[in-house]
Amino acid sequence: MQTKITLPESSIPDHWYNVVADMPNQPLPYIGPEGQPITPDAMQAIFPPSIIEQEMSGERWIEIPEPVREALKLWRPSPLYRAHRLEQAIGTPARIYYKNESVSPAGSHKPNTAVAQAYYNREAGISHLATETGAGQWGCALSLAGQMFGLQVHIYMVKISYDQKPARRSMMQAWGGEVHSSPSNLTECGRKILDKDPNCSGSLGIAISEAVEEAAGKEDTNYALGSVLNHVLLHQTVIGQEAKAQLALVDEYPDVIFAPCGGGSNFGGIAFPFFADKAAGKEVQLVAVEPTSCPTLTKGTYAWDWGDSAGLTPIMKMYTLGHDFVPPGIHAGGLRYHGASALVSQLYHEGLIDAVSIPQTETFEAGLLFARTEGIIPAPESTHALAAMIREAKSCKESGEQKTLLFNLSGHGHFDLSAYDRFISGELRDEEYSSEAIAASLQNLPNVAFEE
Repeated sequence: MQTKITLPESSIPDHWYNVVADMPNQPLPYIGPEGQPITPDAMQAIFPPSIIEQEMSGERWIEIPEPVREALKLWRPSPLYRAHRLEQAIGTPARIYYKNESVSPAGSHKPNTAVAQAYYNREAGISHLATETGAGQWGCALSLAGQMFGLQVHIYMVKISYDQKPARRSMMQAWGGEVHSSPSNLTECGRKILDKDPNCSGSLGIAISEAVEEAAGKEDTNYALGSVLNHVLLHQTVIGQEAKAQLALVDEYPDVIFAPCGGGSNFGGIAFPFFADKAAGKEVQLVAVEPTSCPTLTKGTYAWDWGDSAGLTPIMKMYTLGHDFVPPGIHAGGLRYHGASALVSQLYHEGLIDAVSIPQTETFEAGLLFARTEGIIPAPESTHALAAMIREAKSCKESGEQKTLLFNLSGHGHFDLSAYDRFISGELRDEEYSSEAIAASLQNLPNVAFEE
């Protein structure tokens, strides 16, 4: 029985796949404060020209620059595994495969876009990048990429994760990143929030506001985002392209694909290349998995909203809990985002993909089962996809269906062992989102008169 399916370095994709080309309805534009679509010129304050072009592109395939492919060779192609031991533990007739993105130097899928963004910014003459990070995976990835391409990286890390994950901070600093707890006193946005709530635990929306404010105010600094925007999901499609090639080597094709979803880069990375097949008529179910405490797709509203808390970003049509909603301090910090990618949101709104939310304790149960069968301790973000996949595998056990299941192991949990300790000792609990807090936050959505 084959366990590990690998590809040679020559098989690293030479183009990114752009899902926009196969969407039945074209994406809506981003909107500026005056209510009109954002122009490329307006985005040049924080992004380099190549990134802006990719963000607005409708081309199906976009070439990957050779310096980026060379950087990707440090960990790509990532291996695909057949989870034989997990299958046996569940007693399922389903065949379970997982793409192991934890093999990158930063331990997650995030460097796939970090190296591309660092490269394009260097080519544009930028010397500094400002960014946000939740659990710290993106901050680590961009710090690494900054070292590769000679850029200084400033990171605003969500306060709850800054406190929970000191090892992630150390990792960023080892790669030369400068890390600040968010909200901070370094930006006007951060100071306003701290004045209102000195004990604010932070959110990705707040951290994004701080990073965008810094980038917009300095000529030598651009902004880099680890999820949500089109170009980020584009860069991550190397995952799904490789997975398709690896499954073909063992004559397999997935019936259902699961990936954790906060902003959407992980989900888009593995699911979008398979969506191309779905658009062509092939049967495949694509499932985005999120926390019950931050249920953007499953409980949010499909509306125009800012991507950050201070309203510094363009306004996007997306599923949202409200831009100033601060979710509970769950350990899956990368999934604590109020909104979701406009592309993922539109596909979900049109019924072309599925979404499910999972409570925190169930995700850690899944993580322990995976660690004790497959040997890898998964990141809390990854355990969401794993838990949803285990539900499906158990359903196959009951029905006798021999489905092929694929999930994206987005990263390892080596820096999340304190969370596993809390779960094992019975201290971890499920965090429920506040319906009242969401309702209040949704009252503050921007008033957009754009004709769709």
